Amino acid sequence: MCGICGILQVGGPIPEPVGRRMLRTLAHRGPDGEGVGVYERGSLAALLGSRRLAIIDLSPAGDQPILNEDGSVALVFNGEIYNFQALRDDLLARGHRFRSRTDAEVIVHGYESFGDEIVPRLDGMFAFALWDGRAGRLLLARDRMGKKPLYLYAGERLLVFASEIKALLAHPAVPVEADPTVLPEYLVHGYLLGRRTFYRGIVQLPPASTLIADAAGVQDPRAYWRLTFPPSGEERRVSETEAAAVVRGLLEAAVRRRLISDVPLGALLSGGLDSSIVAALMAAASPQPVRTFAAGLAGDASYDERPHARAVAKWVGTQHAEFEARADAAALFDDLLWHHDQPYGDSSALPTYLISGLTRRAVTVALAGDGGDEVFAGYERFRAALLAERVPRPAARPVGALLRLLPQGRGYYSRLTRLRRFGAGVAAPLARRYLEWVAVTPPRLAAALLEEGLGREVGAVVAAVEAITAEAGDAHPLHRLLHLNFTTYLPGDLLVKMDRMSMAQSLETRSPFLDLALVEYAASLPPGLKIRRGRGKALLRRAFSGRLPPAVLRRAKHGFGVPLDAWFHGPLRPWLEENLLPADARVSAFLRPGAAQRLVRRHLAGRENHGHRLWTLLTLERWLRLLPSWPRRAGRAE
Repeated sequence: MCGICGILQVGGPIPEPVGRRMLRTLAHRGPDGEGVGVYERGSLAALLGSRRLAIIDLSPAGDQPILNEDGSVALVFNGEIYNFQALRDDLLARGHRFRSRTDAEVIVHGYESFGDEIVPRLDGMFAFALWDGRAGRLLLARDRMGKKPLYLYAGERLLVFASEIKALLAHPAVPVEADPTVLPEYLVHGYLLGRRTFYRGIVQLPPASTLIADAAGVQDPRAYWRLTFPPSGEERRVSETEAAAVVRGLLEAAVRRRLISDVPLGALLSGGLDSSIVAALMAAASPQPVRTFAAGLAGDASYDERPHARAVAKWVGTQHAEFEARADAAALFDDLLWHHDQPYGDSSALPTYLISGLTRRAVTVALAGDGGDEVFAGYERFRAALLAERVPRPAARPVGALLRLLPQGRGYYSRLTRLRRFGAGVAAPLARRYLEWVAVTPPRLAAALLEEGLGREVGAVVAAVEAITAEAGDAHPLHRLLHLNFTTYLPGDLLVKMDRMSMAQSLETRSPFLDLALVEYAASLPPGLKIRRGRGKALLRRAFSGRLPPAVLRRAKHGFGVPLDAWFHGPLRPWLEENLLPADARVSAFLRPGAAQRLVRRHLAGRENHGHRLWTLLTLERWLRLLPSWPRRAGRAE
């Protein structure tokens, strides 16, 4: 696991100190070493840089850039390749010589044998840059799910890339200019979809894509994989018993592949079904006791999962540690924003950062349950969408109006809150219904908050969601929503949060539920094996019946949330008012007059719950205030 960066330019040598400055911003991603290589072919020059977090082969042989036998191919790599041993055996049989035991080196020799086709042969999480000195070309690639990030800036005769935006900001040719046109998307989702960022000219390479750059310029990204769902009625014909056995075997194999490491491993354990399965499988596969880690939030028992995690740890026999996060942890807010590089509206980043720090004190690698809900339909919104499909269309609108009259509930499991949310979307078409339920700011409210020009663009945000949903074609409604979730929320929110917050603490996280074979098999299964009798993840519960405490198998989904409503009414109230109430708040330039202030006052008066909405605006406000100082913090030489 590493942080990588690089430069490709036509004409003139690349000053190595620029690459070193870029790498300093990525030190948290790789505290174990630094490497830079500069390569030239004719008028084309390339710089590759790496900060190393040593996981496999801790010797200097694993330092990057990694070269082939004659030095014509150079690689910097971030991630883990889980099938590297099989690839290595094949490449050895083809006559390649290896200098290290690292997984990264299979990419170098694999490129020699297969060219760009080495990328779809890789099974893992990765982002890498490979320089081919003979051809004078640079190959960039990113993993299928989007676990490992890669950002790009393409200027005239110049390409700059890095694992994080802050490294790009350290390059003097990269502009530092906010792009307000992304605000409608951000306000609705709390994150950005696709390639766009909050910076003009800076984009990210999409998941499951490659990109080629050479003296002729930078080509458009090319997709090498896409998760597909079968048409409705054409799903795999399989019994629940058989499917449960296959899923159990695939997950066991996925966990075993993720236990390959030369440093200590552990598991993040929430006490929910997914992380409990991972901990149980680790315990069964590990000769030594597994270490597990849990975090709870002070101030609202409905958000604290530590008792459940404790019960699972006792059941499977792990060495367990716990941590409590308090509202004063928001003093870390600006640091979290620095690690995200841009506004990010998911407040659970805060406890994720804290639990990652606790875990890193004991281990370097942690397995997590991310992806279980996306693969096996665990979210309540999936069940609600199927229920809404059964409401007669003439009755949907009055039912929705009636439910929206219910009072606002409080607490994580509030039935009132869920019923009100169901009523808000029950009468809408599938994609709009889903968006109404998952949006941080529902589209109508977003359009009313944003200044007129930006507000008009909210319609394009809705249209984008509808277009992504339509990509699944004739798939069952559940599978169309799984496709939408897999394409948006997973890579845009969940994986960003886990990558940035864990790597901020120099902790590598691995996600068995996002194993390629498991994801593709689950996509082929009928929806009735995923949601049954109104319960999500039915197949997982069947597959691990008897292997976990019965209470875990029966337990409802509980996200890693933050009690923002209580925090903003309590210890964080002064901080909220200080940032958003002033008339000259930075966000006011993009909102209708008084919009932010009205949200704050209505929330504090208890009339409406805008907790997550306000967190999203706070993140934007702090980013706008801090951005002018970030080039200096990144070590940029003006």
